[in-house]
Amino acid sequence: MDYEHVREVDPAVADALSGEVTRQNETLAMIASENHVSEAVLEAQGSALTNKYAEGYPGARYYGGCEYADDVENLAIERAKELWGAEHVNVQPHSGTQANQAVYFAMLDPGDKILSMELSHGGHLSHGHPANFTGQLYEVESYEVDTETGYIDYEELHAMAEEFEPDIVVSGYSAYPRTVDWERIQEAADAVDALHLADIAHITGLVAGGAHPSPVGVADFVTGSTHKTIRAGRGGIVMCDEEYADDIDKAVFPGGQGGPLMHNIAGKAVGFKEALDPSFEEYAAQTVSNAKALADQLQEHGFSLVSEGTDNHLVLVDLRPSHPDTTGGDAEEALEDTGIVLNANTVPGETRSAFNPSGIRIGTPALTTRGFDEDDIRVVADCIAKVVDAPEDESVKSEVGETVSELCDANALYD
Repeated sequence: MDYEHVREVDPAVADALSGEVTRQNETLAMIASENHVSEAVLEAQGSALTNKYAEGYPGARYYGGCEYADDVENLAIERAKELWGAEHVNVQPHSGTQANQAVYFAMLDPGDKILSMELSHGGHLSHGHPANFTGQLYEVESYEVDTETGYIDYEELHAMAEEFEPDIVVSGYSAYPRTVDWERIQEAADAVDALHLADIAHITGLVAGGAHPSPVGVADFVTGSTHKTIRAGRGGIVMCDEEYADDIDKAVFPGGQGGPLMHNIAGKAVGFKEALDPSFEEYAAQTVSNAKALADQLQEHGFSLVSEGTDNHLVLVDLRPSHPDTTGGDAEEALEDTGIVLNANTVPGETRSAFNPSGIRIGTPALTTRGFDEDDIRVVADCIAKVVDAPEDESVKSEVGETVSELCDANALYD
């Protein structure tokens, strides 16, 4: 990727773009919400559709010249329906948060009640955090995981729903390493005549690939990101039954957005087509197998894992039992020095600041895309352990950095 046209116009930006390609090629992306899209998706996202305003929906635009925009959006919609089995799909949200926003705007009034997971226990900002619009517009009550087991306590969730009487219950999480029982949460919502929003932003691809149970057909609304485990164009998606279709579409446009990002929707369409290939099921299964291998190997090194393992694409490490003097920020910084990129993360029962918490969140989607298998992941786990054991030892970091370089060279990404 030489970015010759950008370089001619703006060398500074071209240098940054080239540098980012190099960074991705030469480091291990283990942030659980990141992945590497194909060059086909990159090409679609960089297409001339970025020039096109297409406010409205296929066949009902507010501008002329939308015939190809309509073709692309219809392809994205139909492929999404096939992937997830949804009756109605809106592919226009710019992000997972704006997909959630569409559901709230369509179904709630300011002051209505949301029951969702506490952020520090694995929830998401857009589920009701005070710093987010949800926490400012709605009354929010939070459920938590059991701090002893790391699992959702579904009976406690049910009891909270009956006491709080929410208008909507939100499931789906950003740092929960276990399978979600959508039916149990639906039962809690039904008990108080609440709606149920399942946010599968992190596991969109695992659900599409059959590596995690689907909430489609269980929850009233399913939202997600389209650039994480599904590896499509960056953005969001809303899925629902036909009875809610008009309300959701109006909440997206004109309720919350203007013109859709048609180049991103093209990237979504291409990525969804890739995910319909049978090989994607192998990718989803391998992502989970790699995460399990990562969890097992870290435990061999004495690390404490929230819920003692994983069922999905991520591992959440609580550093306090094994490394009480090392914060998640310390570990993140030291690991990045070696080329292993992950993020500090809060853990259930957090005793430190959210800005420098006690845990690290480690994901396998991007490494699986590069072709890593369980043996490769165990080597990576060994590297993580060495660095976290001695975060200030430059000789250790140098040794691990060499191993990371060898792994990257053996699993090339972009030319």
